[in-house]
Amino acid sequence: MTNARTWDETLEDLERRRARAQAMGGPERVAKHRGKGKLDARARIERLLDPGTFHEFGTLVGGEVAADAIVTGSGLIDGAPVMVGAEDFTTLAGSIAPGSNSKRYRLAELALRNKVPLIMLLEGAGFRPTGDHYGRTPTDLLAQAMCSGRVPMVTGVLGPSAGHGALIAPVADFAIMSRQGAIFTAGPPVVKVSTGEDISKEDLGGPDVAVPSGLIHNLGETDEDVLDAIRRYLSYFPSSAWSYPPAVAPDESAGPRPTPELLDIISRDNRRTYDMRAVLDVVLDHPDWFEVQPDFGEAIICALAHLGGHPIAVVANQPQVLAGSIDAAAADKAAHFITVADSFHLPIVFLADNPGMLPGSESEQDGVLRSGARMFVAQTAATTLKLHVTLRKAYGFGSMVMSLIGFDSQVATFAYPGATMGAMSAAALSSASHAEDDVAASLRAMELQASYHSAEHMGFDELIRPEETRNALLLSLQRGIYARQAAAEPVSRTVIVP
Repeated sequence: MTNARTWDETLEDLERRRARAQAMGGPERVAKHRGKGKLDARARIERLLDPGTFHEFGTLVGGEVAADAIVTGSGLIDGAPVMVGAEDFTTLAGSIAPGSNSKRYRLAELALRNKVPLIMLLEGAGFRPTGDHYGRTPTDLLAQAMCSGRVPMVTGVLGPSAGHGALIAPVADFAIMSRQGAIFTAGPPVVKVSTGEDISKEDLGGPDVAVPSGLIHNLGETDEDVLDAIRRYLSYFPSSAWSYPPAVAPDESAGPRPTPELLDIISRDNRRTYDMRAVLDVVLDHPDWFEVQPDFGEAIICALAHLGGHPIAVVANQPQVLAGSIDAAAADKAAHFITVADSFHLPIVFLADNPGMLPGSESEQDGVLRSGARMFVAQTAATTLKLHVTLRKAYGFGSMVMSLIGFDSQVATFAYPGATMGAMSAAALSSASHAEDDVAASLRAMELQASYHSAEHMGFDELIRPEETRNALLLSLQRGIYARQAAAEPVSRTVIVP
């Protein structure tokens, strides 16, 4: 008998155990799951990763409970390593036990140790009632918190996600949900027992709840859409905070070019609105930039894009919403986005066109000042490259949160001629002071000269024509990139977030 033959029984036993884990909840449950138009946990990982690159660990955890209801391992996305975990709803509703908790902790630990992104695909019922005592077993959330700001963390919610498992989404940098997703502290049965409220999972935490609340950043129609969006989101980021975002190979769209289209898009009349998205289409390398949280805080656009082939983050006022006024939701969205961009060294381009923070009793009740302060602290504490353009107006605190403030470490600051700025608009000041007509007219004239007065005192690096916008930003970015003459490191923050 050869040595190889002596292994037969042992290896056959291993393959049987592996096959049990691969079968997940069994053919019937998997078929039922897929019959709802959803992918199973293993198919989700297969769709997410480059073909044939998944390397699983913890396969045998759980014994007869297949992979203990979560599939974990590593793989490649566009040739770069990632760690990925996918809750298996076909096995005990994707619930968490001590073994699967340890797998989740190990997954996050390896992401940080190897300095690679962490991706979690959620569809689970939270902690599983068991007779086992967790004791001082480290929870996976501890490891995920240690990953924050060090490696990109992305969560996909692809079905109902409750309890402990659901907490992964708000801890992550970016959370995206499918139409069949739902997320909540506790599911409908627990809510019924605890409060007497009879509610569906969709009404409790479906897309119509989770997206408007700001908990979920983006929405995809299907599992496939969500997984493709995760790949695209990560394409703008480095593997960790110990490296800089990789530039893409330049093409014709990445070079210098004038932007005369902006003369037609942007009216000189501050009272006329326009779509800032059209400006981004013209200024950026490609019009297919990636918007984060498009359906929350819509008065500010937050986007991932390329300028000259370099990944950048864009924070831009949207004049079509609230005339560009910054409300609490927009400020909260921007504060989080700025912090994520800064953590991974993405240069931030601020495009300002706002009349200030949104006034009014409802806005005050929403905590607009606290949210505005949160955005201000985020952008002021940012250590990455910052570039600013005032397109038409930027008033009061609304200008400061958009990085229009002197000595704020910007790589470059620009404005269009005629851009208006100050503590408040001439119209508001006239009304507040009950100015006579001749005084009001004088205030309006002074307002229109504000950009020149500011430029005369180095309030901006330069006044530029709209046709010069892309080139001014591109050349400034290319210059600023030269500052990266030392190895990248995680950002150390000492500010207290409002």
